[in-house]
Amino acid sequence: MRKNQTSILALIGILIILAVIYATMMPQGISKDDEALAEFSTERAMNQVEIIAQKPHYVGSTNHELVANYLKLELNRIGLETSVQEGFTLNDKGLLVKSKNILARIKGTNNSKALLLLSHYDSAPHSFSKGASDDASGVATILEGIRAFLYSKHPQKNDIIILFSDAEELGLNGAALFVNQHPWAKDVGLVLNFEARGSSGPSYMLMETNDGNQALIKEFKNAKASHPVSNSLMYSIYKMLPNDTDLTVFREQGNIQGFNFAFIDGHYNYHTQQDDASHLNLTTLAHQGTYLMPLLKYFSNVDLTKTVSTEDNVYFNAPFVFITYPFSWVMPMTLIAFVVLILLLFIGKAKRIISIREIFRGFVPLLGSLIISGLVTFLGWKIMLEIYPQYSDFLNGFTYNGHAYIGAFVTLSIAICFAFYHHFSEAKITMNHFVAPLLLWIIINGFLANSLTGAGFLIIPVYFGILLFAIFVFTQHYSLGLNLLFSIPALAIIAPFIVMFPIGLGLKILFGSAILTVLLFGLLLPIFGAFAKKGAWIIVFFLSSIGFFIYAGYHSGYEFGKAKSNSLLYVYNANTNSAVWTTYDTNLDEWTKAYLGEKNQKAVGLNGLPIASKYNSKFTYSSIAPTVDVPKPTITFIKDSVIGNNRYLKIKISPNRKVNRYDIYANPKMTFYNFKANGVSTFGQKGNRLEREDSKILCYYVTANEPLEMEFYINKSSIFDMDLIESSFDLMTNPLLNVKPRLDWMMPTPFVLNDAVLVQQKIKRYVAPVKTIEPVTAKDSTIIAKDSLIQPVVKPE
Repeated sequence: MRKNQTSILALIGILIILAVIYATMMPQGISKDDEALAEFSTERAMNQVEIIAQKPHYVGSTNHELVANYLKLELNRIGLETSVQEGFTLNDKGLLVKSKNILARIKGTNNSKALLLLSHYDSAPHSFSKGASDDASGVATILEGIRAFLYSKHPQKNDIIILFSDAEELGLNGAALFVNQHPWAKDVGLVLNFEARGSSGPSYMLMETNDGNQALIKEFKNAKASHPVSNSLMYSIYKMLPNDTDLTVFREQGNIQGFNFAFIDGHYNYHTQQDDASHLNLTTLAHQGTYLMPLLKYFSNVDLTKTVSTEDNVYFNAPFVFITYPFSWVMPMTLIAFVVLILLLFIGKAKRIISIREIFRGFVPLLGSLIISGLVTFLGWKIMLEIYPQYSDFLNGFTYNGHAYIGAFVTLSIAICFAFYHHFSEAKITMNHFVAPLLLWIIINGFLANSLTGAGFLIIPVYFGILLFAIFVFTQHYSLGLNLLFSIPALAIIAPFIVMFPIGLGLKILFGSAILTVLLFGLLLPIFGAFAKKGAWIIVFFLSSIGFFIYAGYHSGYEFGKAKSNSLLYVYNANTNSAVWTTYDTNLDEWTKAYLGEKNQKAVGLNGLPIASKYNSKFTYSSIAPTVDVPKPTITFIKDSVIGNNRYLKIKISPNRKVNRYDIYANPKMTFYNFKANGVSTFGQKGNRLEREDSKILCYYVTANEPLEMEFYINKSSIFDMDLIESSFDLMTNPLLNVKPRLDWMMPTPFVLNDAVLVQQKIKRYVAPVKTIEPVTAKDSTIIAKDSLIQPVVKPE
C-alpha cells in the first residue's frame, strides 16, 4: 500500500512540476483598461485589434485603405508625424504588387542606430480572414506599447522607427520596398517584429541574423523580458528553413538583424475566416506586450552597433531563468558527460552495485519502447486519417481536436513504456537500467553537437541524471523527493517540445512526440522504474489514451467557430467560350456538391497553368457551369518590334471589371530578357535573363484596378505563347452567378485562390506578322527604324 501511495505521489509531483512549467511560460492574467497610462494594457491593445480586424483588409480591398488611414490617425493621435511609402516591387517568386507602408519616427537624444518596430497590417487574401491574430495583434501591440512609452517619457537615446508594412501576406513586398528604397533603412540597427501563425499559446522568440547570435542573446537577456520562451534549437532549425517573415527581408536584403515574436497554437485559425477578435487569446496578446515593453525601453538606450557578433550561443528558457553559453562548449560538455558516466560505472562495478549484464539488458525495454511507440503512433495517425477523412481538409495539418490526439498518443506511449519495463525491468535494478537512457542521450547529444549545435542544451537534463546516478553509486540510496528535484530540468526542457512539434509542424509529426516521450520517460526512470504494480499503470495510461481518442472522435465534426473549409471557383475559358465550377477539396460537402454534382468528375485540364499556393494545392473536381457574360480584359500590344535577332514587346492588360489578381504564364521554351512589370524588375536578379522554374511568369495583386504592363524582349525565332488568368474575389457576391451563402459551419479554404471568378485567356494579337526592321546607325550612334510601326489595340474576342 505504501509503494502504491509513493507512485501516486510521484505522479502528482510530476503533474505539479509540469503545471508550474507551463504556467511560467506566459503571463497569468491580463492588464486591464484602467491600467496606468504609462503601462501596457492588454485590453487597450485588444480594443485596437477589434477596430483593425472588423473586416478582411487584404491588399486591393476597400478595407485595406480604411485600415491604412486608421493607423495614420492613431499614430497622429499619440503625437507622431506619419509618412507613407508607396511603390511597386517584384520579388524573386514573381509576386508583383504596389505596397503602401505606414511610417513614423521618434527622435532620440544620441542616436547610434535606430530601433525599428515592425508589423504588417494587411490580412490574408482569398479566405476572407479578418487578420485579428495575423497581424492586427502585432500592430495593436506596437500601437499600445508606443503610446505607453511616450506617456511615460522614458529616456531614449536611439531613434525609434515604426513600420506598419504592407503586402507581407503576398510576398513580403512592403518590407522589400522599405529595405531597398527608403532612406531610413540605412539607419536601422535592430528590428523587433511581431507576428502570428495561430491564435493562442505562448509567443516564441526567433532571431534573424547573418552572423552569430552571441551579442544579440546577451542583450536580450539583459533586457529582462518577464516570460521569455525560446531556445537555440528553434534558432538552428529556423536558419536551415526557407523563412518567410518580413524580418527575413531585412536580414537577407539589408543585412539588418532582429527578433521575431510569434505564437503558433490555434494553428487551425491561421489565415482563415476564424482569425477574428473572438478567437485571439488575450493572454497571448499580453505575452506579446511582455516582450515589447522591456525590449523597447532597453534597446532604445543601448549602442545597437554592438549587437553584431560572429559567435553563436546555445540558449534556452526554464522557469524563472534564461540560460546561455557558447556553442563551443557543446562538444566538451558531451564528452565530459560520457567520461563521468563511464567513471561512475567503474566505481559502481567495483562496489558491486552495477552489473554490466543488466546495463545491456536495460536497452531492451528502452529500444523496444522507442520502436513500438514510434511505429504505433505513425501508423495510428494514418489510421485516424482513414477513419476521419475530413482531417485532410486541414491543409496546415493540425485539426481542431489536435491537442486531444497529442494527449492520446503521448499517454499511449507512456503505457507502452510501462509495459516494456514491467516485463523487462524490476525496481531493484532500476538504476542499472537507468544507464541505457543516459548513454543513449549522450550519443544523441554527440550527434547533435556536430549537426545541430543549437540543440546543445539537451545535455543539461543528462547532467542531472548523471548526478542522480552518482548519488546512488556513492550512497546506494535515492528518495522520491530527490528524484523529483532532479527531474525538473528534463521536464522543463524536453516536455514542451512534445507539444510544440505537432502544433508547429502538423499532426503528421506525432510519431516524433511519441519518441520524445519515451526518451523523456528514460530520463525519469528513477521515478517510474520504482513504481509498484507497473501492470496497473499500463492500464491507467492505456485507458487515459482511450479516453483521449474517444474525446477526439466525439469532437471530430464541425460546428460554428470550428468550421469546415471548402473551396469553389468559377473558371471561364475565353478561348473556348466555356465555363466550369471547380474545387481543391477532396471531401465534398452539400454546399460544394450543389455545384459539382453528386457524381464527382476529376478536374480535367485545369492544372496545366499552375496557380501558386502555399501547399501547391491542385484542383480535384470540376463540372460544367453556365456561361455568363464576364467582361474580359483588354490586351494592348503597345510595342512589338524586331531589331536584329530580338523581338521587343510591351504589353498592357487592362481590366474591364473589378479584379484582384493576374497570373501570367508562358511556354517554358520561351526565354525572357530585361523583363519589367509595371516598371520594376525582379529584385536581386543576376543578369538580364528572367529566371523561372515552370510556366509561371508572375502573379500580380491588383490595387485600384491598375492595369498590368509587361516589357521584355525574346529571341525573334521564339514562338510567342503566353496565357493569363484574371481573378476577382467576388464569387459570393457576383450577381451573374448567384452563389448561395455557405452554412454557418463552413468557411473558405485558406492558402488557395478561393471564392473567385476566373477568366482564362491567351495573350495574343490579331494582326499580320510584324515587319523586320533592319537597324541602321545614325550619325549620333542611335538606332532608328526605316518604317514607322502601327501599334494596334487588341480588343477582346
